[in-house]
Amino acid sequence: MAKINQELLLERAEREFLKGDYNNALRSYGLILKDYPTLDEAKIGVFLSDLGVESEEEAQALFDYYQVIKDEQENAVDIIDGMIDNLDSSKKQIQELLLDSVEEQVEYGDGIRYSDFLALVESRGSFKKTFEDIMFSTKVVITNKDEFIDFVKQLSSEGFDEMALGYLDASTHLFGNDQDVLALYHVVSGK
Repeated sequence: MAKINQELLLERAEREFLKGDYNNALRSYGLILKDYPTLDEAKIGVFLSDLGVESEEEAQALFDYYQVIKDEQENAVDIIDGMIDNLDSSKKQIQELLLDSVEEQVEYGDGIRYSDFLALVESRGSFKKTFEDIMFSTKVVITNKDEFIDFVKQLSSEGFDEMALGYLDASTHLFGNDQDVLALYHVVSGK
């Protein structure tokens, strides 16, 4: 009977979260943890609800990502925990890069120039890890065709094929019939 109660409590907390009622979701997940202190779903719910109070888009995106990987990955909780832990440090690093110039801050808003993103990748040593850390919170601002081609190739080589195709589909009209850009479809789908 306790298991049904736990499931009902989780369902209620998730409904509150999905409605964007993060304060009540936080309370509900907290109550679950009181009775079930080792329940990973409640722990993640607390973290994401707390994040949702500050940044709804990031919290919802991470929640969706968690829902996708939780049945496929044994370490799904560790993955989300790591992403949450890295989110703050990534935001601070990105803000430092963006605050180099007031003009750049106004021009790029909530984004990071591709060259600055690559510098971040170099300092962290991994395109995939860096991209996963920022993909829900920051836009990568691409300013020319060469950057776009490199970005799509990097996404594809790191296993983000669907995302690479999405960028291609959304952006090919900007490049017309440019053969270099159209060739990216073969690069992504030819893996």
